[in-house]
Amino acid sequence: MNNNEISTNSLRLYSEICKANRMLTDASINNINCFGLNLTEFAVLELLYQKGDLPIQQIGKRILISSGNMTYVLDKLEARHYIKRLHCPKDRRVIYAVLTEEGKRVISSIFPVHKEMIHELFAQLNSVEKDMLIYLLKKVGLNENKSQCRDNLIRNK
Repeated sequence: MNNNEISTNSLRLYSEICKANRMLTDASINNINCFGLNLTEFAVLELLYQKGDLPIQQIGKRILISSGNMTYVLDKLEARHYIKRLHCPKDRRVIYAVLTEEGKRVISSIFPVHKEMIHELFAQLNSVEKDMLIYLLKKVGLNENKSQCRDNLIRNK
């Protein structure tokens, strides 16, 4: 393969990943909206459901949203009585987000439906193909620092 073919192949791969990401995101949004939640609200509830009580700062880092947006999302979930905020007894500067009984009831009814929808999206792949795709996407994700360095070089020129 010459450099032009390699470049074209990389661009095609990028395009296919973007299309797949858009399709998966749209399917998730449509599924979650049926339950009266947006994607970020669902992500917070799912994370707390899977991992338990977490400091608010960690939630923002794990689902990749800003602290300002995190406050807005938590305020909405708290107003619906899905979560509550609790100060850490050892360090009052740390505030935990905790699922309420209502929040547990809601996410425990939504999550199995969402999980099944995701399973259906990947039904055409067998287990080996799914494992390979996970491996390859993680491998590409490890290059994140390289692209950030390249971005800094371009900005500094």
